[in-house]
Amino acid sequence: MLRYLALPTLILAAACSSAPAETLAVPTLEPLWVAEGFQGAEGAAMAPDGSYYISNVFGDGRAKDGNAYIAKLSTGGVIVERYWSAKLDAPKGMAILDGTLYVNDIDRVVMVDAESGSRKGQIPIEGASFLNDATVWNGQVYVSDSGTARIHVLDGETATVWMEDDVLKGVNGLLGDAGRMLVSTMTAGDLLSVDADRNVTVIATGMVDGDGIGLVPGGGYLVSSWPGQIHYVGEGGTVTTLLDTTGDETPITQNDLTIFGDVVIVPNLRNDTVTAWKVVR
Repeated sequence: MLRYLALPTLILAAACSSAPAETLAVPTLEPLWVAEGFQGAEGAAMAPDGSYYISNVFGDGRAKDGNAYIAKLSTGGVIVERYWSAKLDAPKGMAILDGTLYVNDIDRVVMVDAESGSRKGQIPIEGASFLNDATVWNGQVYVSDSGTARIHVLDGETATVWMEDDVLKGVNGLLGDAGRMLVSTMTAGDLLSVDADRNVTVIATGMVDGDGIGLVPGGGYLVSSWPGQIHYVGEGGTVTTLLDTTGDETPITQNDLTIFGDVVIVPNLRNDTVTAWKVVR
């Protein structure tokens, strides 16, 4: 089902006092649509034909029950194939590389043909407890493990620990961006920039329960906090909260926020919906 979204009712601004003055205008989010009928929608990826793949946890995020699946969603917010790829456990973040969709599934990464949805194998992640987001960076797939403060890199059909550090406590969102990887954390609520030598720069902080990350056209970042917020981070580190539903009677969770061009796709896990916005500056 499809319904349209009213304009956000709450706009908050929280400027970091130590951040330099920003020169870019703060963007706004223009509602496009809300798609209904999911079962624990968590992650999003773009299909080869331009539609969206949405992972559905369908139950306990740690349960190995084989009940979960990936749905295919049109650009207009209509579910065109509910069980595009099924019999997963609790799929979350996804990334596509060379025609393969890599799906985080608790303690393994499942490989799926990005065109057909058929299985191509799996990569167990030794010691993993809660694989969360995934990204492609420098020609390889990286995955975060929120339970162990680690980022793993996949090489063929094996995985190794790429980074493990206290700064990654509650690591969640990953986004490869040229010479750096952007990382969000849930514990401190940081947006981090990590280079290939694992040098870390804190871009912004205070966005507790940070989840998805997106690059805003023209500059800056969107970061979701899964309990119900979407933040804009300026290039100088100033944080402006564009949407906050945490005080609502039924908060709308903002999970693996992803930007495709100027369209923002946000799965809403606890609400069984997916929200689309247009980012406007």
